[in-house]
Amino acid sequence: MADWQEITGGITAPRGYQAAGITAGLKPSGLPDLALIFSEVEAIAAGVFTTNQVKAACVEYCRQRLQAKQSARAILCNAGQANAATGTQGYLDTLESAMAIAQALNISSESVLLASTGVIGQRIKMDALRSGIPKVVAALSETGSDAAAGAIITTDLVTKSIALETTIGDRSVRIGGIAKGSGMIHPNMATMLAFVTCDAVVSPHLWQQMLARAADRSFNSITVDGDTSTNDSLIALANGQSRTPAITELGAEAEKLEAMLTAVCQHLAKAIARDGEGATCLIEVEVTGAYDEISARQIAKTIAGSSLVKSAIFGRDPNWGRIAAAAGRAGVPFEQENLQIKLGDFLMLENGQPLQFDRAAASAYLKKASVGAYLQQDTVLISVNIGNGYGVSKAWGCDLSYDYVKINAEYTT
Repeated sequence: MADWQEITGGITAPRGYQAAGITAGLKPSGLPDLALIFSEVEAIAAGVFTTNQVKAACVEYCRQRLQAKQSARAILCNAGQANAATGTQGYLDTLESAMAIAQALNISSESVLLASTGVIGQRIKMDALRSGIPKVVAALSETGSDAAAGAIITTDLVTKSIALETTIGDRSVRIGGIAKGSGMIHPNMATMLAFVTCDAVVSPHLWQQMLARAADRSFNSITVDGDTSTNDSLIALANGQSRTPAITELGAEAEKLEAMLTAVCQHLAKAIARDGEGATCLIEVEVTGAYDEISARQIAKTIAGSSLVKSAIFGRDPNWGRIAAAAGRAGVPFEQENLQIKLGDFLMLENGQPLQFDRAAASAYLKKASVGAYLQQDTVLISVNIGNGYGVSKAWGCDLSYDYVKINAEYTT
């Protein structure tokens, strides 16, 4: 049983946070496009960012900010323009954005972090941003999580939000999060943004370590289409407003906090994978029996990212051969005669040997997932065992439908 419970409130569930989301005129659609997350006090800040060599201006800015000072009070996110591959002027726009929101909040610009999402190669519409900043500050609220979650999305069909609560010592501790992402999603951070708030007291070094491990087990374990974006950002704040004793080293309390942080990140990651452009179901791949967790994760990600596996799931075809092929090309050595594959409850391969199974029933299992309740009965489970090792890991993806091509073929038109 998890040592925490789900609560309402999203990003503003932890104490001492406010959020807002407004329409500033950044998106051509006229939908909400400017979000702000604000901590009432200075908060410890940590971040994990894209590994793409082409990085958006906001990513470069945040990396530099966090290297200089591991704390922040505000995260400003614009949607509509990625401000990636926009040269010197794009970076100057980022600096101006930080200065503008800092002045509006009456805080130092060194306490501002930034994120952008939208079309690569397009600068932020600065006139719209300038006029929107006073409005988004005025809209800040302790119940503003949903508005912020709605203002960061682009091709997403649904917003992504979660909040959990546990007890450390004799006080409650909460972690909340929101995220966006639907396409250009691949491990090593994807085209996704995720923002996490926490009210625990934790040291900067430990908070960064926790976030990096949580990212590996969540956002770095999802894939939609094999493309890694220019803007991926996972930013987490911990402002200490729970008034618990400081967590400064590894131990039972640190493990408890990290486990809840990982659960928040995994929920958001699965929501992103499920909302993959054109997707009809979530795919969860669990690999066991590997030498270590890293090896298991590599195989799981390869299977979840296989276009052939994803296409078979969309076609409701229980083609286990594609799963075996993906596992075999993952770059992790294992003995073929140890391979076991299950699709849901259907055992298809045992000790490297194919088994008889009810293909019609297996196909019906895939069809049922495509109409199942969101993040409940809409998940296709693939289980793969490769030996007797202790390495276990999961990865998440989605099926590959006709609509994925249509959505991305017309992305800028």
